Amino acid sequence: MIVADLPAGRLKRVLGTSGLRMRTGPVVTSIRSTLEAVHRGIGLHYAEHPIEADEAFADFHVSVERPLNWRRWFKSQVVFRFDGNSPFAPLPGDQGFPMLEWGLNWCVSSHCHEYLILHAAVVEKNGHALILPAPSGSGKSTLCAGLVFLGGWRLLSDELTLIEPLTGQIVPLPRPVSLKNDSIALMKRLAPQTIWGPVVHETAKGSVAHVRPPAAGVLRADETATPAWIVLPRYQSGAPACLEPLSKARTFMALEANAFNYNVHGRSGFEVLAGLVARADCSQFTYSDMESALAVFDRLAITGSGQ
Repeated sequence: MIVADLPAGRLKRVLGTSGLRMRTGPVVTSIRSTLEAVHRGIGLHYAEHPIEADEAFADFHVSVERPLNWRRWFKSQVVFRFDGNSPFAPLPGDQGFPMLEWGLNWCVSSHCHEYLILHAAVVEKNGHALILPAPSGSGKSTLCAGLVFLGGWRLLSDELTLIEPLTGQIVPLPRPVSLKNDSIALMKRLAPQTIWGPVVHETAKGSVAHVRPPAAGVLRADETATPAWIVLPRYQSGAPACLEPLSKARTFMALEANAFNYNVHGRSGFEVLAGLVARADCSQFTYSDMESALAVFDRLAITGSGQ
């Protein structure tokens, strides 16, 4: 059964009572919420995701709720809870679904230590994965959305790259793509066929909106991919699309800086990261125009070179 199989009324009841056990890639999360925005967001963005039985094991038990004080009514807030505890400060009341998404990212990056986890978008074509590590504001998620919704690449994740230490394979975690500020209007114009949630303004990241992940990627969530390219992207207004080689040493340092749990893995983490860099083609990429950027990555996928 998938989320879309549940009528809206039943989805709302399950989320408000026992919790919805939903699978995203290798992770099962039990989600509870009485908030209408969360109900709509899950029904819209996770329509193709599998549902596990009520008695199934859940890796995480989370909820998004109003706080149990006067802020339930006056200048309302929302609280993310993990195993009954609140790891984050409350957010304004209209940010329920973004808070759920940020909370789920935190759950995976803070607890799924069976993987080496990078803060990086990752997409796949022909079995080969393209890893895009970069801090927020670099254009990482915008480029990822362009590759997925316009370029035909499979979405593995727009935020978290899960590396299986023993095999070096990338494990998919297909969830909604989060876009911010000017990228929202850009992608709505370039990819009108995409399914969007509402724009939420005045978050810590500015205006935020989520796009439903392609169904094909969700259905292939158990298919790993082999890392082939590591590309450090950077959006620069007016700059031509330019893919340039990057040394292995600089690439390693960039990945280490964008790894959530490198220190947890110790020597194994170093070896996994070093092996990943050694086997992949490493580059840095500057762009300002999506069409030109996609042309570079089309050539990369076909010939192995973006030139």
